[in-house]
Amino acid sequence: MANHKATKKDTRQANKRRERNRYHGKTTRNAMRDLMALTNEGEAKDKLKKVEAMLDKLAKRNIIHKNKAANLKSALAKGVNNVANIVVETKVKRESTKKVAKKRTTPRGTTAPTPTAE
Repeated sequence: MANHKATKKDTRQANKRRERNRYHGKTTRNAMRDLMALTNEGEAKDKLKKVEAMLDKLAKRNIIHKNKAANLKSALAKGVNNVANIVVETKVKRESTKKVAKKRTTPRGTTAPTPTAE
């Protein structure tokens, strides 16, 4: 524990800043999650502007690096541009992952002939 008055104050200020940064970071992550869950293209484009502004503010406050903000904004923009495709692709993927039973080539109870080396 800090012994000096100024050090105690610095600890209090750091805790305040950390809580504030955590709040803004978590709020932005939740907004990003909600944005990617949207299926309506118009709503997604409106929400994208707000989320991009949130990311820019985080970068401005040095909560995240500016390049990370740019990468996240780029990924979100790609996701919004492909909103219609994402819904269709997930349905196709779910159908294609179903296992299909192989058809038997020999009747039950019999064994397939084994190749012999001649």
